[in-house]
Amino acid sequence: MTRPSTTRHARTDRSAPPKAGPAVKRAETAAVAAEGGWTGRWVAERAGIALTGSERLPELVGLALRSGNPKRAHLLVSSVLGKHVPQRPAVVHGAGLELGRRVRELLGPAEAGRAVVLGYAETATGLGHSVADGLDAPCLHSTRRPVPGVPPLGGFEEEHSHATGHLLLPADPELLSGDGPLVLVDDELSTGRTVLNTIRELHRRHPRGHYVVVALVDLRSAEDRHRLAAAAAELGARLDVVATASGGVDLPEDIVARAERLIAAVPPAAPPPAVEPAPLVRVELDWPAGLPDGGRHGFTAHDRERLDAVLPALAGQLAQALGAGAGPADGAAVGAGAAVDGVDGAEQQRVLVLGFEELMYAPLRLAEALAQRVGGDRIRYSTTTRSPVLAVDDPGYAIRTRLVFPAHDDPQDGGSRERYVYNVAPGEDGARRFDAVVLVVDDVADTPALHQGEYALLRQLRQVTDRVVLAVLPSYRPVLPSVPSSALSSVLSSPLPAALPTPLYGPEFSSYRPEEVAWLLKDLSDVPLEAPTEEREEAVQHGGAHYAESLPVEYCPSAEYQELFHQALRGSARRMALAVGTVAETLLRERGPGLVLASLARAGTPVGILVRRWLAFAHGLSVPHYAVSIVRGRGIDQVALRYLAAHHRASDVVFVDGWTGKGAITRELTDALAGTGFDPDLAVLADPGRCVRTYGTREDFLIPSACLNSTVSGLVSRTVLRAGLIGPGDFHGAKHYADLAGGDVSEAFLTAVADHFGEVRALAVEAAGRLAADPDRTPDWAGWAAVERISAEYGIDNINLVKPGVGETTRVLLRRVPWRVLARRGAGTDLDHVRLLAAQRGVPVEEVDGLPYSCVGLIHPRYSRGATGESGRAVTGRES
Repeated sequence: MTRPSTTRHARTDRSAPPKAGPAVKRAETAAVAAEGGWTGRWVAERAGIALTGSERLPELVGLALRSGNPKRAHLLVSSVLGKHVPQRPAVVHGAGLELGRRVRELLGPAEAGRAVVLGYAETATGLGHSVADGLDAPCLHSTRRPVPGVPPLGGFEEEHSHATGHLLLPADPELLSGDGPLVLVDDELSTGRTVLNTIRELHRRHPRGHYVVVALVDLRSAEDRHRLAAAAAELGARLDVVATASGGVDLPEDIVARAERLIAAVPPAAPPPAVEPAPLVRVELDWPAGLPDGGRHGFTAHDRERLDAVLPALAGQLAQALGAGAGPADGAAVGAGAAVDGVDGAEQQRVLVLGFEELMYAPLRLAEALAQRVGGDRIRYSTTTRSPVLAVDDPGYAIRTRLVFPAHDDPQDGGSRERYVYNVAPGEDGARRFDAVVLVVDDVADTPALHQGEYALLRQLRQVTDRVVLAVLPSYRPVLPSVPSSALSSVLSSPLPAALPTPLYGPEFSSYRPEEVAWLLKDLSDVPLEAPTEEREEAVQHGGAHYAESLPVEYCPSAEYQELFHQALRGSARRMALAVGTVAETLLRERGPGLVLASLARAGTPVGILVRRWLAFAHGLSVPHYAVSIVRGRGIDQVALRYLAAHHRASDVVFVDGWTGKGAITRELTDALAGTGFDPDLAVLADPGRCVRTYGTREDFLIPSACLNSTVSGLVSRTVLRAGLIGPGDFHGAKHYADLAGGDVSEAFLTAVADHFGEVRALAVEAAGRLAADPDRTPDWAGWAAVERISAEYGIDNINLVKPGVGETTRVLLRRVPWRVLARRGAGTDLDHVRLLAAQRGVPVEEVDGLPYSCVGLIHPRYSRGATGESGRAVTGRES
């Protein structure tokens, strides 16, 4: 048996392994490879890949070629993980049990009793659970599924993966805050970078003295081993590595090119023959109330005991469902509490229990219990996956067949919405066919997309087997303790993180002078986040991504458009100066000289700088100014709020933006600040939406900064909030586009407006006095009502696709996929730039009467790549 690889500080120590538990016998593992020979032969011979090191590696992994992943061309396909390859459930569970027992022997009883296990999504969620079973420790696994109401405790990136962002969502934050050993479990330790990212993130928040990394195979190079050892030494922590087998993968230098040629040469698989769909039976399992379906929010020893106690009865229900009758399309159900006596339908069948992405452990334990009930060697277990892999129907290749189907759990992480299940369809070898498939999903994934559509998973499964049983588990929804709204100190001084991040300043971040603004943002300048406008729009509207998870492509505008910007600036600079002065004088009158400006990045930031300059010009005040991020649907940056509360009185902070449209951000800010002690009264230059109390004007006029993107906003991007990039201790992120400095007009814009301060000062003081005395200052949300009317008239069922006002219309034309522009009849030169942009994008401009805004931009309401037509111009016909 291969010895465990253990790294302690900066040295490597290969100690003798503990005795293996009985769950996985060597003969059983050898049988994995013996069933069809080594499943890496096809790739090894054609791509020149070789495994080195332990003789057990070919027993544990096969080889395949990755499809669509330029980071790594090959894939090690585990034979004992239960992900891509159907396997005996006892082998899958036993592999983790053996590792867990070895970790327990390594730690000793006392330290083992203080340990916590963390498994990685998606492939190692079941393995992490199984290691925790062998160690007898609580466990948690990372997730790519945000859960409403459960704040992330951490996040990190998996660098070589097809889907990189991980979240940690424990129901009990104390699960990861102790100082006992932390056991990190992954199926494969290839470079150690993911583990290192995790350890650094968690150690920064809750330092501990001992980490244990567990994997089925350890394939790190000497350089990778040294990096991990050096990091442990830097942290002052002990770090051990325990693996079933160790070795390496020898790759030719041109492996990517070889893989591309091989993939291109493989003919597409023939579709399975059309057959009558197999019966579908839905079984209502007697799942105990409150029992977690997995470790997304934590899984304790008590949870394990409860699951062990009910598994025999649950397996009985599955066995009965496998023998129950149902018509080919009626989805007959077997109810909870159904009798399980008599002859089981599974006894003479070859059955696959199929889990669902991260939901691996519960289906594994159900499969194991079902195998114990029916006896023999009939039950196999695997799960669906996000990972795209080439399929080659050859006994020497690990992925023989694949089914591709759409995601059915409404993923929110911005990744691909294609999902896969491998080696379930029999292909050319009829002996590999399963008589029945038991699909186990949670209730979040039991959606119409699972059942309906030509490529829906259930529809495809019913084409490749004789019976499909659907078991839906209740997705565990933890009840978290609520925080009293009056407890500002507890909200803003939560233990996450121990140390607040520091602001960013120009010129290192942004082209503004450092005294002008402190950016409460994380620098993501080196992270590729840009995507074409059409791709972003499609992903946002189809629910595949949130708009804050990617960025539009930034560019230097054309000379024609820059001239239009300067023309607009010359025409409106004085008007802007008056609006700036009105807002500044109003704030000084109502909030006093101790105010702190917090502009909403990035459109609000030039306005915040102008208000700060006015206060310095007119009153000799030097007020602090911060830029903070707020994201529609996600709220304001809570770490930024903690920073502000730690350095200033919450009641002194004034939030500043450029303009209002329909008021969505105003509502978002109000909701986000409820009970925090911060004043949600947003100050803007223009309030055509009539949704704030503090404004320079309620007329819809052009604020020239709306004409451009980063080149008028200090060369800073929109803000970014994406799992894996932004952890719970981080500010929201943004990029500094230093390469666009040649087209930067940020300072020119500020100077052009500030040059008018002297001539409008008296008028601004008068306007602030009138505003203070105005009895009609209360917002009436007339803009929101207008947007609802326009939505109904144009058949748009999502008001977020209606962008009222000249500023928002400009943004639509610059960043989104516009459908049409509505212009108030008789609108003048304020709309010249809108008409130019619309002509460039091929977007019709309709003049209408009775519009409360100068114009309204409509985003394409049924957008897909085909919606722009063959010419690339927008479709002009109204859709039904």
